[in-house]
Amino acid sequence: MKLYDCAGAPSPRRVSVFLAEKGIAVPRVQVDLRAGEQLTPEFRAVNPECTVPVLELDDGTRIMDPIGICVYFETVQPEPPLFGAGAAHKALIVSAQRQAERDGFYAVMEAFRNSTPGLAGRALPGPRDYAQIPALAERGRSRVLHFFDALNARLAGREFLAGPRYSVADITAMIAVEFAGWLKPKLTIPEGCPHLARWYAAVSARPSAKA
Repeated sequence: MKLYDCAGAPSPRRVSVFLAEKGIAVPRVQVDLRAGEQLTPEFRAVNPECTVPVLELDDGTRIMDPIGICVYFETVQPEPPLFGAGAAHKALIVSAQRQAERDGFYAVMEAFRNSTPGLAGRALPGPRDYAQIPALAERGRSRVLHFFDALNARLAGREFLAGPRYSVADITAMIAVEFAGWLKPKLTIPEGCPHLARWYAAVSARPSAKA
């Protein structure tokens, strides 16, 4: 088994934090995204979508989605249950994770990839080139601010996004907030979001957040 990774990049980082919470170590192969290694013929043979992370199992099976990888490890090592325990809790966590991904993580990606000079012509990850659209960068920034407001409201009176326990939803949301700091000018938690600030201070102080 091995994990194709790019240390510090937002999508692979979701898996790294998840594995750290589980206490699971996996051999890694680093893929230099800045140098374009994901676009080389060698890596295309691993993942034609030219993205990381990719988990390659001992039988050659490859899982090419960060949440898919997390589901795999949740199944083989259920404790601690980062996708919840019980039908209702699992459903709430998956819903919260999808919302954090859609409204937060992808919004930041939209803003970042459509505004960063080094990504000119690479406005979407994957094997094909797409031109940047400045209007999408502005829309992405607006979406991120709405995401911050929504998180703040959701976290009023609760410790974590989907109930009393830390979950994969908190991982996705935490990394979305971090990722917003990559924007220029960067977006940070507004002063009017005290519940979000309290939550972020707590989740980012967990040992796994340093993974």
